[in-house]
Amino acid sequence: MAHGASDIRSQGSNLFLEKRKPMRNITLAVPGGYVWIAMVAFGGIAVETIVIYPNVFHDPPASLAGAVDFFAVTGPADFFPPMGAATVVAAVASLLLLWRVRQARWWVAGSLGTLLIGEFLFSALYFWPRNDLMFEEGAAVHSVEFLRQTAVEFETGHWFRLAFSGVTATLAFIGFLRCYRAKVLEVGAA
Repeated sequence: MAHGASDIRSQGSNLFLEKRKPMRNITLAVPGGYVWIAMVAFGGIAVETIVIYPNVFHDPPASLAGAVDFFAVTGPADFFPPMGAATVVAAVASLLLLWRVRQARWWVAGSLGTLLIGEFLFSALYFWPRNDLMFEEGAAVHSVEFLRQTAVEFETGHWFRLAFSGVTATLAFIGFLRCYRAKVLEVGAA
């Protein structure tokens, strides 16, 4: 068993040293980039959930007004839409490139599914309307109690978005590892 493991390790090294077709490089590089993007997005959502949001939502509506002032130059709305778009593009490209790699296909498809349903669709249907209520309309339109309840709903829902993002990144990583292993075994068989 140990001999077989060392053969796989040496074949893995050879995978990057030997001259290969450009498609093999892309088949590993694009999913690797997707994993990196998904993990950075997960890290951003984790920081937002654990560090930023407790400050934003600690005393609505006053803390909401303070957050609007704090995020006047740049804020989550400047980072997450382009990051989300890059994640979706990388996920779709990875899925297309890995469709023939049976061992990785459904892991990457699952990550794309959790990304689209658990992050994008959930954000559009649940968070965007609450953002408008709290940050656009605010105390000028809504009661203090309504804004407090909306803030609690937002924070609670954000833990689910964090979980979806973690699942997305994890599935992407497993898909990448499955692809890498398939490529190592393919080179070893050649």
